[in-house]
Amino acid sequence: MTIRTVAVLGAGHGGCAAAADLTRRGFSVRLQARSAERLEPLRKQKGINVRGVHQGFVPLDVLTTSVAEAIDGADLIMLVVPSVAHEHYARELAQLIDGRVPIMLNPGHTGGGLHLLTELRKAGCKSQVRIGETVTLTYICRLASPETVEIYSYTQKLGFAALPGRDTKALHGELVAIYPELVARSSVLETGLANINAIFHPPGMLMNAGWIEHTAGNFLFYAEGMTQSVGRVVSAVDKERLAIASALGVPAVPFLEIFYGAGLTTADALKSGSVAQACKESAPNRTIKSPSSLNHRYIHEDIGYGLVPFSALGRLADVRTAVIDAQVEITSAAMGIDYWRSGLTLEKMGLAGQSGREVLQRIELGF
Repeated sequence: MTIRTVAVLGAGHGGCAAAADLTRRGFSVRLQARSAERLEPLRKQKGINVRGVHQGFVPLDVLTTSVAEAIDGADLIMLVVPSVAHEHYARELAQLIDGRVPIMLNPGHTGGGLHLLTELRKAGCKSQVRIGETVTLTYICRLASPETVEIYSYTQKLGFAALPGRDTKALHGELVAIYPELVARSSVLETGLANINAIFHPPGMLMNAGWIEHTAGNFLFYAEGMTQSVGRVVSAVDKERLAIASALGVPAVPFLEIFYGAGLTTADALKSGSVAQACKESAPNRTIKSPSSLNHRYIHEDIGYGLVPFSALGRLADVRTAVIDAQVEITSAAMGIDYWRSGLTLEKMGLAGQSGREVLQRIELGF
């Protein structure tokens, strides 16, 4: 199938980047947001300003709060939203889709496709759904203002897999025309366990918590906040993640190799083995400031929908995850939120009560 029209669900920095980029590259885009207030500045000017890999004003075909309007006639439904929003969109989509149009989670992070499919089924969707997911967002980008997005670069060598896994080759063949950077992986477990945001955002946030709260984030998160001690904790998380993948028989490579392969740091930083150096030499991230508070997706998403499912998969594989678990516990105490309960559990991914072998089979063949 040739994709010409894309429904982009979500109008944050990633959704706006996708809408601007895809429109500039000749696709018809319908941009949807849950909030009319979020769309108002874009509706006023009937499009979005873009800086970086594209420059100028980009008119948009459709700006709507209606999911039904956004996906009507679309060849691809692309969710560009935080993982915490997957449940909401599953309820919205359940009675609107018939399985003919693929759904792309950009990104899926860890377990995103499994969670979306589980929630679609709970909401009454009986169609055979094809879901594809990327490891992380296809763009390095930020909103400079409500009507302006800055796209610093495209994420390179971006892992991609489908659910069910047997659809990966065909769906990758369709989507690579939109994103040539996509690289097909063995399964959504491989892409999910390569979630670099979950590996390095939580240590960066927790170990800089005082600085973040005192300065309202007035420092460079990657270039200044990722010090040697923070980097060592990132490496400890990475070691546990690699052990989980090994126990489940899932291909995995170290964090620094993923970071370098995505075009986010230098060859010298990769050779150094230092996470701190890799972050300091990350040109796409060099000017990005810290979140202004701990009430941010680097906490809610990357702990609840990153480290919590890492830990759950660790228990499934009988792998000890002391550093991962400690971060979930400390963050739960700091935020007053039980992330073990609110985060992405095996139950929410539809994998409760299954062995590692059964999980792999279910992911390959479908629910």
